[in-house]
Amino acid sequence: MSAAAPATVERTLAQQLGDFAAGVRYEDLPAEVIESVKSRVLDILGIAAAAAPLDTSRAARRWAVDQGGTPAASAVGVTDLLPAGQAAFVNGVLAHSLDYDDTHLPSVLHPSASVIPAVLAAAQAAGKDGRETIAAIAVGLEICVRLGMAGYDTEAKNSTFFEHGQHATSICGAMGAAAGVASLHGKAQWVTDALGVAASMASGIIESNRTGGTVKRIHCGWAAHSAVNAVELVRYGLTGPPTVLEGRFGFFQAWLHGQFNPAEITDGLGDRWQVQDIFFKPYPANHFTHAAVDAAAALRRAGIRPNDVESITLGVPAPNLRTIGEPLDVKQKPETGYMAQFSGPYAVAAGLLGGGGLEVGLDDYTDELAQDELRRSIMARVNVVADEECTAIFPLQFPAVLTARLTDGRTVTEKVLTTRGGPQRPLGFEDLGRKFEDNARRTLPPAARERLRETCRTLPDCQDLAVLFQDLTAADAGGLTDLHTN
Repeated sequence: MSAAAPATVERTLAQQLGDFAAGVRYEDLPAEVIESVKSRVLDILGIAAAAAPLDTSRAARRWAVDQGGTPAASAVGVTDLLPAGQAAFVNGVLAHSLDYDDTHLPSVLHPSASVIPAVLAAAQAAGKDGRETIAAIAVGLEICVRLGMAGYDTEAKNSTFFEHGQHATSICGAMGAAAGVASLHGKAQWVTDALGVAASMASGIIESNRTGGTVKRIHCGWAAHSAVNAVELVRYGLTGPPTVLEGRFGFFQAWLHGQFNPAEITDGLGDRWQVQDIFFKPYPANHFTHAAVDAAAALRRAGIRPNDVESITLGVPAPNLRTIGEPLDVKQKPETGYMAQFSGPYAVAAGLLGGGGLEVGLDDYTDELAQDELRRSIMARVNVVADEECTAIFPLQFPAVLTARLTDGRTVTEKVLTTRGGPQRPLGFEDLGRKFEDNARRTLPPAARERLRETCRTLPDCQDLAVLFQDLTAADAGGLTDLHTN
């Protein structure tokens, strides 16, 4: 009698992600994924350089420095090395603080601001080279996006995380970043355990999008910090539940009441990459506002000036309304540049007046301009409503329909149905270079900017990741360039 075949043991979701992450090698990555990662590293570091002088950035650095610990990794604006988790925190805070970091659709999360700071810090601490780092970032971004997509409700056309007031960016970011960091060590079990540990650290709520507060700026920093520390705890012997994702009391039950699509996590894993399809941001504001900028800019280019406008209706996808249009009286009168980044009326004013960067830039979102009389007068004429055509397209795109009633009796409509910076309207190398220059020039001199661009371009050949930060550690034009750990 022949022996019975052994029963097949089904791998849990976290175990399948562990197998995938530990098996990814730079040599196996598609060329477009490698190029995408290099561009995203440059994008994130440019944003972090621009964000360095913010009060919240200085607070994050002071807090990180005060924690002490073993120096191991570089942080923007801190002269001496910090523990890897603290460096990841600082860089993650800065990467997300300007709302200029990339966005994946339709999951509506910002993957790079958590994953890249975590992996760069951990890779530098572990002495990894550029190729290993690129592979780990690709892993982290891919897993972050897939977890976010698992929480996307195809019928409601909305992220269930978002519907619950949860910041999927930091929640899924902590998980993806932990997987990316763990993959640096090439052990599938470590990735699985890191996901199990990081799940108890993932967090973030988004009420500040509606009524103010700067706490959202730390979300990606905390996610990166959690990721690095989760892997460190695994290295010391801590373990996580193998069913951490789909379990009765696991990640998706805790966050989404068990409503998720596991196929989004595993289908095509390792064969069909989503990294290169993450949208770059051309404008330093909430992504929901970008089409409003484009539509208003189209009015400006057609010769329409603020005095020509009697009233404007900004039509947006229904799920976007609460973020950029409600409460309307708050959105029409943002008190700070940060609040303006989440205001549909302000986006219309900015586009109608024109600005720097790729259409509007960082200089167009200041506290002073948020309270500027001309901009306030334009915003007072802007109503934000749900638009059926936009709602049908969302969240594959973040469209807008702008209808302006003019003082001469005419009505003019501009439709922007695709989002600039995505696969349909990509930002080319020249555009991304202009964005980097506009960001990094605020704290880095020309030679430093050129060195950083070249290092990112040749990242696969980099043997010491400290080179990325050789100029960034002094990147704070506001007076903290001498901040150190002594």
